[in-house]
Amino acid sequence: MREIDRIRERQEDDIRFTTSLAGLVVALFLGVVGLYVLESLAAESKLEDCLLQGRMNCEPIVAGEDAGDGN
Repeated sequence: MREIDRIRERQEDDIRFTTSLAGLVVALFLGVVGLYVLESLAAESKLEDCLLQGRMNCEPIVAGEDAGDGN
């Protein structure tokens, strides 16, 4: 009888661990999605603020290899 109880307890521990791990994965996924949405809303807000000020060229300036010194 004791062996059966140990096996059952071990299975319950495994199920509890799997459930906790799944909860952690869901929480991390929601955090990443939340950060993505936050970043997108911030960029949209900056663009709207620029347009509401009456500016015509509100696209961000990208400084890369293409934006040289005119050579």
